[in-house]
Amino acid sequence: MDQVYENNKLHKRLRAAVGKAISDYNMIENNDTVMVCLSGGKDSYAMLDILMSLQKSAPITFKIIAVNLDQGQPGFPKEILPNYLESLDVEYKIITEDTYSTVKRVIPDGKTTCGLCSRLRRGILYRVAKELGASKIALGHHRDDILETLFLNMFHGGKLKGMPAKLVSDDGNNIVIRPMAYCVEKDLIRYAEIKEFPIIPCNLCGSQPNLQRQFIKEMLTEWQKKYPGRIESMFRAMQNIVPSHLMDTSKYDFTGLKITGVENPEGDIAFDKESFTEANVIKFDL
Repeated sequence: MDQVYENNKLHKRLRAAVGKAISDYNMIENNDTVMVCLSGGKDSYAMLDILMSLQKSAPITFKIIAVNLDQGQPGFPKEILPNYLESLDVEYKIITEDTYSTVKRVIPDGKTTCGLCSRLRRGILYRVAKELGASKIALGHHRDDILETLFLNMFHGGKLKGMPAKLVSDDGNNIVIRPMAYCVEKDLIRYAEIKEFPIIPCNLCGSQPNLQRQFIKEMLTEWQKKYPGRIESMFRAMQNIVPSHLMDTSKYDFTGLKITGVENPEGDIAFDKESFTEANVIKFDL
């Protein structure tokens, strides 16, 4: 009985997180057609499951179409997703495009394949969204993915850039949403075990030992173990940006600053030290 209670509590927590993200960013609107991108991994399975659950009780009407891209990977179990989706009685479409051969031909052995693979996949999904008349493209990235992307861009791209919960696609023709933006990966791992999703591993890039993202993931995991609450604080920081206290002249008019004679609570604190509430204080080893 206790396990059933915990499982139900987990479902409610994930459902509430997805519902809040949808509400906060106005991700899904009345009469939308949402193309739910399924990779065969735990995150996209959970996204479809929770969106179908919300669809039944939402105050608006929206349509779901599950879409999977079969990239021609050797040994890909083609029957798993169709069988699973038919058991859910959800509309779906499987697209077959041999991007695997392209990636293997272009990227030398030992080099990371994710960049090219992602670009090829993205272009195909944009095209399919148009063909299906989808007004939204839903991706299964969660909170941990978003934070990892922030650090990847800082460490390796020199940009303070994350992975937004909602954006216009780079082709300018699609709205991309990430309903799982507030969900924690450890909850999704547990949820996948409970629901017994038929996970399909990615044998193109999933086993690459040199992925920088894996190094970032390990760093964040270690931080969370040593300093509980740090991940939550960093994620909140992504939602509380102060452009005037960064250094991007294209985002804030530093050159045109003038005195106003009016007190500004967001102004420079000059010689004062930053002060933090006790709940947000993180001690560092020296």
